Amino acid sequence: MDLLIASAIFIVVFAIAIIVLTSRMEEVRTTGVVRRMGPAPEENPDVDITRQERRHEQGYLLKFLFRTNLLHALEQNIWQAGLYMRTSEMLLIMMLMLFAGATLGRILLGDPMFMLAGGAIGASLPIFYLRFRRARRLKAFGAQLPHALDLLRSSLEAGHSMLRGMQVVVQEFEEPLGGEFRTVLDQTRIGLPLPRALDELVKRMPQDDLRLLVIAVKVQTEVGSSLAAIIARLSEIVRTRQRLRLQIRALTAQSRMGGMIVGMLPFIVLGAFSLIQPGYTKVLFHDPTGLKILKGAIVMDGIALLIIKRLLKVDY
Repeated sequence: MDLLIASAIFIVVFAIAIIVLTSRMEEVRTTGVVRRMGPAPEENPDVDITRQERRHEQGYLLKFLFRTNLLHALEQNIWQAGLYMRTSEMLLIMMLMLFAGATLGRILLGDPMFMLAGGAIGASLPIFYLRFRRARRLKAFGAQLPHALDLLRSSLEAGHSMLRGMQVVVQEFEEPLGGEFRTVLDQTRIGLPLPRALDELVKRMPQDDLRLLVIAVKVQTEVGSSLAAIIARLSEIVRTRQRLRLQIRALTAQSRMGGMIVGMLPFIVLGAFSLIQPGYTKVLFHDPTGLKILKGAIVMDGIALLIIKRLLKVDY
């Protein structure tokens, strides 16, 4: 009974925290974008104003995590996923999910090992969500990029400047490409050089195709070649790379699906036997030796899934 009361209190606190974070989302987004668009101090042009300000505001533990680049990587993933929130708020959500997972593991299975596993899974869920949103956003940006390059090339051939061409791109394209290029324009309006603003864009959207565009703009700024011709050629290269990426995914689809089925097969078989003949699997959940076997099987299956995923990853 006490455990149920504690769980109910935790759920209420978690819901209140989510409501508060959601209500502050727009305010944090506005202030965060303004801070990131701000130019660096004159005495040190490479200093990141936002990061230094956050280090000053946070405690010693968060300062230590920043020095180990853990929070820096988390902050980058948050911005790349399009979630404009503080790293401290994301850490709060992770801690709440950790306690929720540990509580569920304790209630359902009653074993300390499964309680720890439930807590680890709960704390990892926000990270998986961040990576899912980040991958989806980068994919959408990559799909829009060739069309944006064509429009940018047409604007340059019509006699417009690079900034005017980017304004046309912002007007014609939706999120995420339109919003990211709008941020670049805002940064240039407050005095940030265009190459520096494009470098910041690559940090927010770490794509090789976009990095090629940034290199082309830098070359044109230093050498003075025809930027329209460079962008036209770059658009062809981006489309070729995307076709190659799709071909690789098509060729490895069967292997990826086979690896997924092999990895999930033990859980499917265990669930089927639990429904058909509960006596066959009862020993795994109630006998000490069965619990050890179950824990070892889960660990080995997780390792097998990681190995399969690594083998099927194609670098090109």
